[in-house]
Amino acid sequence: MATAPDVTRNPFTQTESPAVGVTIENLSKSFGTFEVLKDISFAVKPGEIFVLMGPSGSGKSVLLKHIVGLEMPTAGKVTVDRRDAAAEETREHVRMALVFQAGALFNSISVYDNLALYPREHRIGNEASIREKVMHALQILSLENAAQKFPSELSGGMKKRVAIARALVMEPQLMLYDEPTSELDPVMGATISEIIATLKDQYHVTTIVVSHDRDLALNIADRVGILMGGRLVFLGPPSELHEPKDPKVADFLHPKIDLQNPRFKQLET
Repeated sequence: MATAPDVTRNPFTQTESPAVGVTIENLSKSFGTFEVLKDISFAVKPGEIFVLMGPSGSGKSVLLKHIVGLEMPTAGKVTVDRRDAAAEETREHVRMALVFQAGALFNSISVYDNLALYPREHRIGNEASIREKVMHALQILSLENAAQKFPSELSGGMKKRVAIARALVMEPQLMLYDEPTSELDPVMGATISEIIATLKDQYHVTTIVVSHDRDLALNIADRVGILMGGRLVFLGPPSELHEPKDPKVADFLHPKIDLQNPRFKQLET
């Protein structure tokens, strides 16, 4: 029997646990006098892929940090599974994993030891069970042959896959990705997008992706949110982005090159 979309299936034990939702309510964030996020509200449904897009500096990464509890709101609130995202007890009750843009792998230890670090530090099982978990995660991402390599020996695409495998070892109910296809060629970018979608389909993990990648958003997202200037200017299914009604959103997603009136001459100094 297929797993219900509101249930997360543990990739290692195949046990089931409730998928989690994320709610952003009237969130504002200021650093000094600079307001980065301005009254943002939306909800991520349990088990869906939600892609957050927007120009550089629009507040995407700051919003992501609020979801994982690394930033405190100036106003409003963020809840994960109906719990305050910044509360320590939330991280005790909800398994969250963040895949960093640059991978954040430790270059001085092997791929295997990068994946084993979390369960070892948290004393989750003995060494035999940790090995089984690590090798299973590597197998899921077709990385078995990379176990004893060091991150410096890997391609950019392999580093991204290792970072995702490391997140899987945490058995997450909520997966967050920060620019997972950045600095990758189009084919490898498509591969990472396929991995994100496959993991969601197989394990029904709730997934939030911060990305500039239009193809990723249009092909794997259940819904897309677009931030501009700290405000949520679009929220809806990716099908509505093929011909967006908002001219700023249209220009962001489908920019035209105008050599007669180049953009850089319109930028503020």
